[in-house]
Amino acid sequence: MRLPFSLAIVALAISVRAQPAPKPTPKDAPASVTVPFALDQGRIVIDVDLQLPNGKTERVRAWVDNGTPEPSMTQRVANLLGPAISTISCDAQLCTAAPKTPDAPLEVAIGAMKIPLSPLNKPSEKTTPPITVPAGAALAPGMSVEINIPSSVLRLYDVLIDFPERQLTIALPGHLKFNGVKSKVLLNPNNGLIQVPGKLENKNYDFALDLGSSMNFLSQELFAKFSQAHPDWPHMTGAVGPFNTGDPRDPMLKLMRLDRLQYGPLFLTDVAVAGLPTGQTTLAGERARASATGVLGSEALMNYRVGLDYAHSTVYFDIGRTIRFPDFDVVGLILHPEGDNGFTVAGVADFEGNPSVAGIDPGDRLIAVDGTPVAEFTLGETWSLLQGSPGQERKLTLERGGKQFTVAAKVQHFLSASSNDEGNRKSKKN
Repeated sequence: MRLPFSLAIVALAISVRAQPAPKPTPKDAPASVTVPFALDQGRIVIDVDLQLPNGKTERVRAWVDNGTPEPSMTQRVANLLGPAISTISCDAQLCTAAPKTPDAPLEVAIGAMKIPLSPLNKPSEKTTPPITVPAGAALAPGMSVEINIPSSVLRLYDVLIDFPERQLTIALPGHLKFNGVKSKVLLNPNNGLIQVPGKLENKNYDFALDLGSSMNFLSQELFAKFSQAHPDWPHMTGAVGPFNTGDPRDPMLKLMRLDRLQYGPLFLTDVAVAGLPTGQTTLAGERARASATGVLGSEALMNYRVGLDYAHSTVYFDIGRTIRFPDFDVVGLILHPEGDNGFTVAGVADFEGNPSVAGIDPGDRLIAVDGTPVAEFTLGETWSLLQGSPGQERKLTLERGGKQFTVAAKVQHFLSASSNDEGNRKSKKN
């Protein structure tokens, strides 16, 4: 997911058209590779080698994003490709580039496996789709990635995302053995977007699978419905921890924990979700022919190995650990990444009716956490410093009006029910 809300409710044009297969590979090329990945604010980041026109390679960081169909790259990478790109045109903050010829698509190497970045949308097409190139240093606020591997590319392969072991496997169709429980899914074969059938309180809903995002969403209508029906479920305002993406709307984002959610064959409890802003319901353009009512991102599936069998429209979920992932045990700042690799405080979340951190105002600049400077950190790396066990203290160094000061802040367990709320929940179940 490139932006926190633009892909929140994924729209799919379901059809039975066969998806194109990758071009034949040389006999010595591997049919499958496994590489380590880093989690940056719940988003999967790998190292890839970019093939340059002069025959050399450049190693860059790539975002594995099955929730975004369009391939994209930074202006720096577009400049490196240079002769391989026929045109680059810019409009304000966005640039558009296209490969010079469809027979020589732009490609990266994941391990020893070459992956084209501009696959054909249809078997009969002669040209490749354009590549969107945001100007600036990264593809999303607070990230260090310079290129993405989108769903339109991933759909041509077998993919396994092993969250417990932090490993990504990508293979030619039929060369990867999947384990775990499986679910038939709604797959758009043209762009690789996926919806998984699910249930909330015995009613059927389709939820998109977007492992390119750490956030989980419900449509505004569905969020309001369950929020009003279950005031005892934990609620809060303000996107902290894995839901803080740097979007200007983060301080006012409504969050809630669902008591129980069925997602394909899985029964998930205490799932944190955000509600969509007014008017944000589907993707724009031709993909908005059918829509899911929610999205599950990586935050809800950290204990699983998730297998994407695109050729058979099937997703596999293999449990890798049963330890509860501490998703919202953090200091309650809401951060906004700045263009110079720093972070401004966009807000402070409330905890039990009071500001969770005293002495900090919106607009203050975060300089360091426990003495570690954050100016060159990604948003995910900064949040790793702000996480911990509830009650632990973090020493924050901030700047206001050109002067630095320090604040002692405690890690809190956000989105948790109070003892009274917990008692109400238990009494309602009895």
